[in-house]
Amino acid sequence: MCGTVTLVLFVAAPPLAALAHALTFSNLFLGLVLGVPFGVVGTLLAYRLPRNPVGWLLLASAFSGAFCSDAGFYALLRYRVGHGALPLGPLAVFLAPEWIPLIVLLPLPLALFPAGRMPSRRWRLTLWAYLVWAVAWVGVLVAVEVDALAFRPIRVDGSGQALVMSSGPTTGVWHTVYGWSNRLFVPYVAFALAWVWMQVRAYWRASGDERQQLKWLMGGGVVLVVGFVLSIALSGQKGFWGVIGDVATAGLPVLPFCIGVGVLKYRLYEIDRLISRTISYLLVTGVLVGVFAGIVLLATRVLPFSSPVGVAASTLAAAALFNPLRRRVQGLVDRRFNRTRYDAETVLAAFGDRLRGAVDLESVQAGLLAAVSQTTAPAHASIWLRPGDRGGSS
Repeated sequence: MCGTVTLVLFVAAPPLAALAHALTFSNLFLGLVLGVPFGVVGTLLAYRLPRNPVGWLLLASAFSGAFCSDAGFYALLRYRVGHGALPLGPLAVFLAPEWIPLIVLLPLPLALFPAGRMPSRRWRLTLWAYLVWAVAWVGVLVAVEVDALAFRPIRVDGSGQALVMSSGPTTGVWHTVYGWSNRLFVPYVAFALAWVWMQVRAYWRASGDERQQLKWLMGGGVVLVVGFVLSIALSGQKGFWGVIGDVATAGLPVLPFCIGVGVLKYRLYEIDRLISRTISYLLVTGVLVGVFAGIVLLATRVLPFSSPVGVAASTLAAAALFNPLRRRVQGLVDRRFNRTRYDAETVLAAFGDRLRGAVDLESVQAGLLAAVSQTTAPAHASIWLRPGDRGGSS
């Protein structure tokens, strides 16, 4: 039911934004790109593991973002487009700041991943301290907004929030209160960094499935941070860098996907392959781009060739280098980031070398069982031979 209501709120966002003349990338598409994956993964986790709060927190993040975004569009209709007869305008402005619940909720899945509880009593105390901070911080912001809505003329910015929430009070006692709300944001960063350190320490000590779960979380977190930084740094750029910024923005929903895989333990061990392939293709792409640019500059600036000839030569050189370079880089990356696959290939290659000179069936059986045990680590392995095959020639 919560997932369905969240979906309805997301579906209602585009028509509301169109009516409010706010159908822009920042107001709509970015919210959908970030919110829908949180809602889908949160609904799935809440349905499959209802006692694990991680799914409910992801779903609450998606719900609050969609609900507050729709409230902001409604406030624009009421106060900026000219539909003054719409009811509950002040309430819509009050609910419009979607960043308040999102900021409070986002660190909690990180802290409770993957089992939905803190690992020790000491860390549980940090969770209670965080909740106390959240109540204080939200209380200050709510007091500032209530003062702005109750005792001053209501004015909203381009997202439907009260101007006092986007720029802050300029005079009076609430200016001091609003300043304290900014200072209260420092403990938020401290809590988030402490929980990141908690998961890093757990990763160092973990093994097996738990280690792979934490690897999924850290992989998604790295993609989220890199994508967020690139999307902010490249916002407003055109051409190639604009495309890079859009791709980085589209990568932000990777975190909820990784959390869902880690909690459900679905294809956990694919993370090593994904990491090694991503790093290897990034390295290969960077090297090929460098080769392409170098040959173009050499052919056009140093040698007496025209630009079309230089571009054609660079393209042919990059195409010729792709497969050999990819194999070489893939092997180097697998040794570091996909050690299981690299070790398995090494064991199988060694077994193949021994098999060429083996004549004793018993030694072949023992070598095969040892190779299987080292590469796949089964709970039990055995070889069955038909009685007629032991002395036969087949």
